[in-house]
Amino acid sequence: MHEQYGDQVQFVGVAGRADLSAVNDFIASTGVNGFVHAFDGDGSIWAEFGVVSQPSFAFIDAAGNAEVEFGRQGEDSLTERLDALL
Repeated sequence: MHEQYGDQVQFVGVAGRADLSAVNDFIASTGVNGFVHAFDGDGSIWAEFGVVSQPSFAFIDAAGNAEVEFGRQGEDSLTERLDALL
């Protein structure tokens, strides 16, 4: 999705509830290092969006309104959500 929409949508990975070295290992091993990542060591970012487990996705529009989807999202679902943001 980042390759397709990265020039139109800001992607931010938010990792939490792990130690920083595990987060860095995950980023390196999965190849998701092409966009910004935030470390949420105390869970405050997750709490702000009501996230209690991974994977979760927060879609935030230009006005700052957020909608959170919990669980895995397929390519079609993500494409639909990102197109709606644009």
